[in-house]
Parts: sequence; C-alpha cells; structure tokens
Amino acid sequence: MGKELSAQNRVRQRAFSNFLARFHVSLRLTDCPVTRSFRALFPTVKTFSAKASEVPRKWWVIDAQDQVLGRVAVKAANLLRGKEKTIFTPHVDTGDFVIVINADKVRLTGKKEEQKSYMSFSGYVGGHKSESARSRRARHPELLVERAVRGMIPHNRLGRHVYRKLKVYRGDSHPHTAQQPEAVKI
Repeated sequence: MGKELSAQNRVRQRAFSNFLARFHVSLRLTDCPVTRSFRALFPTVKTFSAKASEVPRKWWVIDAQDQVLGRVAVKAANLLRGKEKTIFTPHVDTGDFVIVINADKVRLTGKKEEQKSYMSFSGYVGGHKSESARSRRARHPELLVERAVRGMIPHNRLGRHVYRKLKVYRGDSHPHTAQQPEAVKI
C-alpha cells in the first residue's frame, strides 16, 4: 500500500509540474508537495489603494438634450464615482467633476411624464407632497437629473461627498469653462 501511495504521489507531482510548465513556472518535484496551493507558487502583489488627495480630477460635460434620463444618470454616476478609472477604490472618492447641461430637455420614456410621481414627506401630519415628472420639469428641471443620479451613488458619507461634484444646469451654458471640461458621448 505504501508503494502504491508513493506512485500516486509521483503521478500527481508530474501532472502538477506539467500544469506549471504551461505558465512558465519552474519548480523541482521535491520542492513542491501536492498539498501546496496554486496561489502560493507566485509572488504576492500588494493591493493598490488610492488616496483621495492624490487622485487627479478631471471635468466632464454631458449634454442631456434628447437623451434618456436613466442613461444620462448612469454615465454621470459612473464618472462621479470614478468607476471607469483603473485606480478605482470602493471606499475612496476617486471620481471626477460632472456638468450636465440641457437638463430641461432630457427625455423620459413611455408614459413616465404623466405617471411618474416624486414624493416627499416632511415628517409632520399632512406633510406629504407629491408631484408628477411634468410638473417638476416645469418647476425645477434640474431636480430630475439630480435625483436620478443621487439614487445611483452610495447613500452614506462618501455618496454625499461625491454628490457635491455634480453640477446640473437647465440651459446649454455653464460657468465652468475655466476648468476646460471634456464632452462625454453617451
């Protein structure tokens, strides 16, 4: 039984060394017992964690004219969080500044213009207020985009910090030309 076990170990070691040869890793059969894990064969790489003070910030401008509200909000939320950067770290603000123009011309699909309702409650008796998307667009169109983006970022301290980098304007002009924002294609 001892000879059979050692023969099985030799077969396993040969198969394991052939497997490692595919990845150009050279180990002697005596150096690598079968019980050793694959992860232990390679040198460890430390995980990179970005620091908020060292992240380069860019400015982006999104033209929301005739664009679907959800698609504009997704693109803005991803840029605000920094999800498209290679240095993205979930617990650090690695995002950029985002300017959304023509918020009054954003498009809602289906019957959402009449049927979608926005509700707020003050906490007092009788403090329930509700309005449709059409009336909100007439009263304050920037709120349509702002609320959609706010729902797509974290609901904590980090999300509140990220949300401050969003600038929404109803017309096609904005006061941030000095920052030289780049246009985003959706």
